[in-house]
Amino acid sequence: MKKDREGLKGDIKTRFVLFGKTLYRQRGLLLLCLPALLIIIVFKYGSMYGILIAFKNYRASRGIWGSAWLDPWYKNFQTFFRNPASIPLIWNTVKIGVLTMIFSFPAPVIFAMLLNELKSPYFKRVVQSVSYIPHFISVIVVVGMLRSFGAIDGLFNVLRGFFGLPAVNMNDGIRYFYVMFIGSHVWQTFGWSAIIYIAALSNVDPVLYDVATIDGANRWQKAWNIAWPTILPTTTIMLIMNMGGVLNSDYQKILLMQNDTNRSAIDVISSFVYREGILGARFEYTTAVNLMLSVVAFLLVIITNKVVQKINSENSLW
Repeated sequence: MKKDREGLKGDIKTRFVLFGKTLYRQRGLLLLCLPALLIIIVFKYGSMYGILIAFKNYRASRGIWGSAWLDPWYKNFQTFFRNPASIPLIWNTVKIGVLTMIFSFPAPVIFAMLLNELKSPYFKRVVQSVSYIPHFISVIVVVGMLRSFGAIDGLFNVLRGFFGLPAVNMNDGIRYFYVMFIGSHVWQTFGWSAIIYIAALSNVDPVLYDVATIDGANRWQKAWNIAWPTILPTTTIMLIMNMGGVLNSDYQKILLMQNDTNRSAIDVISSFVYREGILGARFEYTTAVNLMLSVVAFLLVIITNKVVQKINSENSLW
């Protein structure tokens, strides 16, 4: 028994020595990672103590530690769920988040696979570069474009008139909100998000396509049996990670697209937090609401990963 313990200690010591030598050999790479690591520690982990505000009667003059604890500690959460507006807020958040996920997540995957089928390298690079451009356009500019295009005399109504449809003000009400909101989101993100899938497709061995051609496979069969299995692990990992943000709607765009005719129907938790927390200075209350949203997002990531593990454990995140 004593020998086993000594052997175990020796094995652990050997592993630590090897680990230390590996770190020393890669000290240059670690030094390059140091600034990014410090940024994450300071701005992500260092600020996490701020969630204590959710459980305190926060007073800015006293600070976080000097403010008194709430009694009961869940009072802010209770206040939110007793708010008559909480159910519509949750429903709007889920609806917008899920619909955005359904339409925006497959778009870069499909685009990457279609781009992979282009034969001309020059044309492929041009298309890929052009698809990046919307990602760098400010949300204010995008909403301004949507307001202009959706007006009575805007581009969208010009197109409607071409097909014999009457002109309507698409900026009023919620009838066209989801189309404009989700459509603009897909337009802005599909090219930039496709980069990781394009990179994954570049690892496909060209010999596989040659062998498939000899076997008589058409382009659809090649894409389904060669390209898709190649990016499937990347796709599932991105799905797991994106599920964490499904409830974090683009509240800036929503706030900019709100007006008197649609405000109540498109108000989400993030816009509520901004309005109550920043404009209303109810910091402890909105911290609790946002903390609740973060916990739900974390649980969604865990659940999605578990589902992926059940289907294929090799494609899960952990």
